[in-house]
Amino acid sequence: MLRVDLGQLAREGSVVVEGSLPGDDELWKDTGFSFVGNLDVRLRATYAGTGEVVVRGDSSGMVRQECRRCLDPVETPFQRDLTMVFVSDPTGDEDDGGVYAFEPEGSELDLSEAVREEMILAINPYVVCDPECRGICPKCGANLNEGTCDCTEDEVDPRWEALRDLKSE
Repeated sequence: MLRVDLGQLAREGSVVVEGSLPGDDELWKDTGFSFVGNLDVRLRATYAGTGEVVVRGDSSGMVRQECRRCLDPVETPFQRDLTMVFVSDPTGDEDDGGVYAFEPEGSELDLSEAVREEMILAINPYVVCDPECRGICPKCGANLNEGTCDCTEDEVDPRWEALRDLKSE
């Protein structure tokens, strides 16, 4: 887990946190993606004079998702710089990006949930296996990249006939 010892941080002013979050960790449940192997994270936590903890660093790994068009698995490399601010007394707008609340009385600051949120926001949800991917047939579900399907063309919706007549004139 990614944890900052707040006592050490108070003494030293800055602490480096390195770790790997397994790709099959419960942390990634219900995100729509998974990591192949581990997500490697290297962060530096620094105490700001106002009681805030500023965490900066980077993360990298290999992401597995489904192609948006054909649903085949796609693995893509991932690298993201991270900046997170932890405040002990959150005031103001709760929708501030990258700002998280923490209890200053605790002995540790767990960064895992904040990293999870940052990954969810950073990973492209519209990945495709190939720019030329033809997807799947909406009728029979056949993968059109592997060949054509035997579905016939639908009859034209009669509600569009008036527009079709205008186009042919």
